Amino acid sequence: MKKLEPRTGEPISGCLHGDGDLAIAFQRATGGKSEIVAADFCREMLEIGRRKQARAGIGGELTFIEADAQHLPLESDRFAIVSVAFGLRNVADTDRGLAEMARVCRPGGQVAILEFSTPRVAAAAGDLPALFPICFAADWAALCEEQIGAYEYLPATVAQFPDGEALAERMRSVGLKNVKHWPLTFGIATLYVGRK
Repeated sequence: MKKLEPRTGEPISGCLHGDGDLAIAFQRATGGKSEIVAADFCREMLEIGRRKQARAGIGGELTFIEADAQHLPLESDRFAIVSVAFGLRNVADTDRGLAEMARVCRPGGQVAILEFSTPRVAAAAGDLPALFPICFAADWAALCEEQIGAYEYLPATVAQFPDGEALAERMRSVGLKNVKHWPLTFGIATLYVGRK
């Protein structure tokens, strides 16, 4: 929120925001006075987001829609901020997802991506799979075998996904300008922001 500085009254959209966490953070940051559209292709995730919305007492300024990030049913040039958090690497066609985010962002607006990345710290970068259990599972012994599989999936997808300047360049290729990126938590995640 600090990097994006959402403005009260300006519309915001999020792709793969089904769980509602980022959408609710935007709602709070704008004092409930901005239209926020949270899109996700997973109906179950949308239900989680809607339950969080109800528990938080948030009204119609936040809308959840079922939609594919590669084909957003949203008008072009509409949103001041378009974001995705920890989901772009799961979009089948990354470039198509980026192009859709850029399409629905209004001129001068921001496209923001928060995504896992390969740590640049020498000691950590060589042992990416070992970092994820430390970050996501406080008690490995308590995890059943199926849950362990989910945690093995994370480093595998992160290792294959472009990050740093490679992802910034892909953002530029869909027409975004002034693309900047900031590694977070020793580089295990990176925030990318570009302007349309």
